[in-house]
Amino acid sequence: MALRSIVYRADLDVSDLDRSVYGTFPLTLARHPSETEERMMMRLLAFALHADAALAFGRGLSTEDEADLWLRDPTGTIDLWIDVGLPDERDVRKACGKARHVVVLAYGERRMEAWWESRASGFARLKNLTVLGVSDAEAAALAGMATRSMTLTCTIQEGHVWFASPSATVEIAPVIHLAGAQVRY
Repeated sequence: MALRSIVYRADLDVSDLDRSVYGTFPLTLARHPSETEERMMMRLLAFALHADAALAFGRGLSTEDEADLWLRDPTGTIDLWIDVGLPDERDVRKACGKARHVVVLAYGERRMEAWWESRASGFARLKNLTVLGVSDAEAAALAGMATRSMTLTCTIQEGHVWFASPSATVEIAPVIHLAGAQVRY
């Protein structure tokens, strides 16, 4: 018998002062049985950073060759491909060939440093790639906000992200390791 995903619901109110994007997004996040709450909340952070009514979550960890989140234009062309974690360099190159812009939201500091150092020169050749990093403390604090039913407010200004729930506030300052030409942070 296969384990089922755990469903989380989030009412996310986004005020992105950097991109002039404002809105409330009722989200359903399916957490795969092998996915941690930390990774799920990193997907939520990725959504907030690129909030758009057409931005959609992928089918999950068990689906290869699919983004964690993506944004398609009306013709089906992938405008934005977002991967969370430390993806394989070959997979990132493939994504860069499929999408107009690719974002990797990396976390897990110890492993992230080695991952980035071994791939930085190869990634630098990909002009449509942005790589962001989140510290362990920030990722853990955001994971601490996870509940099956969440009401969150997210404010983004000058590259800093603040998440607030009725009981806590978390500040995240993603580190830009590589900034692709098409996305402004």
